[in-house]
Amino acid sequence: MTGRTFRLRRVRVPGRPRGGSGAQPKVVALGGGHGLSASLAALRRITGDLTAVVTVADDGGSSGRLRDELGVLPPGDLRKALAALCGDDDWGQTWARVIQHRFESRGDLHGHAVGNLLIVALWEQLGDHVQALDLVGKLLGAHGRVLPMSAVPLELQALVKGHDPAAPEEISTVRGQATVALTPGEVQSVHVVPEDPPAVPEAVEAVLDADWVVLGPGSWFSSVIPHLLVPELLQALQETKARRVLSLNLAPQPGETDGFSPQRHLEVLARHAPKLALDVVLADEAAVPDRESLTDAAKRLGAAVELAAVAAPGSSAVHDPELLAAAYDRIFRMHGRIGPWR
Repeated sequence: MTGRTFRLRRVRVPGRPRGGSGAQPKVVALGGGHGLSASLAALRRITGDLTAVVTVADDGGSSGRLRDELGVLPPGDLRKALAALCGDDDWGQTWARVIQHRFESRGDLHGHAVGNLLIVALWEQLGDHVQALDLVGKLLGAHGRVLPMSAVPLELQALVKGHDPAAPEEISTVRGQATVALTPGEVQSVHVVPEDPPAVPEAVEAVLDADWVVLGPGSWFSSVIPHLLVPELLQALQETKARRVLSLNLAPQPGETDGFSPQRHLEVLARHAPKLALDVVLADEAAVPDRESLTDAAKRLGAAVELAAVAAPGSSAVHDPELLAAAYDRIFRMHGRIGPWR
C-alpha cells in the first residue's frame, strides 16, 4: 500500500432511516465464494437492506477462462452472491438454479455457468459493472445488491512456506487464487497485483453508510483478507461508524488454513490490517476448543466473542442459513441499537 491519502465520501440515501426502533439494519457483507453465499443466505432473512461486496481475484474455472479471454472481472463469485440473494419462492429458486447451471459439452461451452455468461454479456452491453449487476439482481428478484470490491481484476499472490513438498522450509511466491487456495504449504501472507487497486465507489459508500459490516466466513487468504488489500476499502472499514462483525469458518480449509485454530485466523487478519478494529467475532461453539485463547485474540482487536450453533445438522463444515440468521439477528440486537430491527 502506498502512502496515498484517500478522502472517502459518505453518502446518505434520502428517506432511508438509519437503525433505531422499527428500522431494518443496513448491512454490508464482504467476502467471496461459498462463505459469502452462506452469509448472504442468512442475512437476507433478517434485513431488506443488504449489500454484498465481492472479491474479484478468482482465476479458475469458467471465471478464469472468461477473464483470460475477454479481460473482464471474474464473474463467478458475483454470480454466487446473486444466487444466494434469490428468494425462497418459485421465481427466486428457479432463477438461482438457472444462473448456477453449468453447461456440459465436448466444446468450448463446457463448464461455463449461465450466470457468468449473462453477467459478462451485460457488462459488454452496458459498459458499467454496477449497472449491469443491478440489472441482473432486478431480473432475479434478489433480496439485496451485489458489488465488486474493485473495478479491475486482481491477481492474488502469496508467500508460502513449503509449497514444494520437496523443500518444506523454503518460502516461495505462489500466484493465482486457485493455486493459493489449494497449496499444500503454509501461507505466510498474501498481497494483490496491482498493489494499489481502485475500489468501486459504490462499495466504499455502502461500507461508510452501513449499520453493520460482516466480514467472512470464507477462504481466509483468498476470499476474506483480499478486501483488506484494497486501500480505499480498508480505509472505509476503519472509518465507518458501522459495527463490524467477523464470522469465523466452521473448520480449517485444507491447504490454505490447514491446522489453523480459530484464534490464529484472527492473528493472520490482524497482520494484514493492524489498524482494523472489530466489535464482534462470531464462531460456532463446537468449533472452538480453546475459548479463552479465542477471547484473548478477539480482545486484542477490540471485539467480544459470540458463540452459537450455526453448522447445518449432520455437517461440521456447512453453515445452516436459519441458524446463522438467528445468530446474526441476536448479535445485531445485543450489540446494536436499542429496539427491534423489524
